Amino acid sequence: MLTLNNVSAGYGGVDVVRNISLEVNGCLSIVGPNGCGKTTLLKAIANILPSTGEIKIFGKPFKGMKRREISRNIAMLSQQPNLYFAYSVFDTVMMGRYLHIRSRITSTPTKEDKEVVTRSLEAVNMLEDKNKDITKLSGGQLQRVFLARALAQEPRIILLDEPTNHLDLKCQIELIEYLRKWAREESRAVVGVLHDINLAMRLSDYLIVMKEGKILANGKADEIIADGKLNQVYEIDVAEYMRGSLEKWNK
Repeated sequence: MLTLNNVSAGYGGVDVVRNISLEVNGCLSIVGPNGCGKTTLLKAIANILPSTGEIKIFGKPFKGMKRREISRNIAMLSQQPNLYFAYSVFDTVMMGRYLHIRSRITSTPTKEDKEVVTRSLEAVNMLEDKNKDITKLSGGQLQRVFLARALAQEPRIILLDEPTNHLDLKCQIELIEYLRKWAREESRAVVGVLHDINLAMRLSDYLIVMKEGKILANGKADEIIADGKLNQVYEIDVAEYMRGSLEKWNK
């Protein structure tokens, strides 16, 4: 579905990620310490940052695609922005239809656009709030609106850049569970950058562990835990830490 071959990307002529090669089908989580290049890699996949090497979607190279075509296949869900305009929930999600609307002769949303927005809001249980001002929403509600906006784009791949930050535990789990379900439908994929290893494992069966701009490990979550790669990048005994936390709940 998504293939990277020797991809490098960075800022100001300095590569932050180097020679990344991987294949993505279904759900994949990327973990690693701050500054290891996780977000930079996502931005390269989203075509936000220029990159060298080759990125393909369904076997078609980025270099042979228009930016609009890439954007219609890939949506990105990030942390909540600090500032946003006082649009209604419905109008905010309609922004996800921008590329579809722009490709037509008229720039007015059609009945189909409105139906897609309605379905997207239903999917995240926000349809009843469609007329609310988004500045009046809670953090969890707002992130569900942004997810609905990504769904309205009708992508085949959703990229996650720490989307659960600032969300309470229930909202975090609901978001991750929905995305996992979404990815199972119609050959879709989710690539998630998550600091919380438990959430990363809940989203994905496979993990990529990054360190200093390179992939240190790529495989099934239980195998990566067993071989100590997480300990190496975080410089602590991750499994022991998790077991210590679990003991508090078992008392």
